[in-house]
Amino acid sequence: MLTRMPTAASASRSAAPTPPLASRLGDVASSPVREILALTARPEVISFAGGLPAPELFDTDGIRAAYQAVLTDSPRSALQYSTTEGDPALREAVAARLTARGLATGADDLIVTTGSQQALSLLTTALLEPGSVVLVEDPCYLAALQGFGFAGARVVPVPTDEDGIVPEALDEIAARERPTLLYLVPTFQNPTGRTLPTARRAAVAEAAARHGFWIVEDDPYGELRFDGEPVPPVAAHPAAADRTVLLGSFSKVMAPGLRLGHLRAPAGLRRACVIAKQAADLHTSTVDQAAAARYLRDSDLDSHVAGVRAAYRDRRDALLAGLPAALPEGSRWNRPEGGMFVWATLPEGHDATALLSTAVGHLVAYVPGAPFFCGTPDPASLRLSFTTHSPDEIAEGLRRLAKTFV
Repeated sequence: MLTRMPTAASASRSAAPTPPLASRLGDVASSPVREILALTARPEVISFAGGLPAPELFDTDGIRAAYQAVLTDSPRSALQYSTTEGDPALREAVAARLTARGLATGADDLIVTTGSQQALSLLTTALLEPGSVVLVEDPCYLAALQGFGFAGARVVPVPTDEDGIVPEALDEIAARERPTLLYLVPTFQNPTGRTLPTARRAAVAEAAARHGFWIVEDDPYGELRFDGEPVPPVAAHPAAADRTVLLGSFSKVMAPGLRLGHLRAPAGLRRACVIAKQAADLHTSTVDQAAAARYLRDSDLDSHVAGVRAAYRDRRDALLAGLPAALPEGSRWNRPEGGMFVWATLPEGHDATALLSTAVGHLVAYVPGAPFFCGTPDPASLRLSFTTHSPDEIAEGLRRLAKTFV
């Protein structure tokens, strides 16, 4: 007897369904910033939405020369597998830069990561169990909230004011919640551009020692200071030395496409992060690390960053100069001393999220502030990035923005 083979259609009807996606995805929203960037990718849109470094300021010649030198002098090692901890020459260079900024650091204190976002992911793997309490500034960096959500953490907001996180509130909440870690961006914070003063940094360090939690200090913008004096990192405070992890990045000072970051942590936690990284990607791109190390050896990054700072200062000033005419009467905004962002608040009754579609209709965009809040959102808030466009483009963008509120 001949046996009829099942058709593709009948096999499909009888096949069992595939397992569902992991439940952890259900509680984590996509990034509204990324969605807005996709919406406003048209070249005619002037966007204040993305925290994107200015591409015309990249040192393409210096970076090209660094790759050429690495692939000429040591192609076999540059294209080979590498150690999880990272390129020794690059770690030495990063350690020297941190030491020069007032935080004594050795190469062995560091892990090179695939962007500082990976460093944050490694820490969530090493430190957080489902239900672990994480304290965050409110408002907070969106991608950090995403990462903590994937880890199943319970994220608790800590109130902030114009100077950043409020130490008295942190102390009271830490005593009540017994957190595993506090995550903060103390210098030119994303999204607000605020900088935590020295006295508050000491209070944060002392609270961590008193209540026994880790501090994750994210510092992607610290070298982009236009005005004022540098503030020592929280990691430099003696009370927090054994419980602070410092995250850094080359994205804002060299090029974001390199995807190079670094993590400085006490030995026990650093070893746990190495194991987590082995499972994640074995190691960060060998050739990119080697090129970055060669760039730091052959080029003057400090001089390059000085040029970037000067350009960004002009762009910040152009944005601040145009805001009084662009935003409705009664609006408020800050004047950051560096970084990439201005935080603005519209008068009561305005909803920045609802108004965004009108703004895009006028070929201009911003990021509503509400998604950055872990606690009660402020619908009237918005984040404006000033780095991507020239002063003239910023002025035109603000003229367009003004039409949103007519």
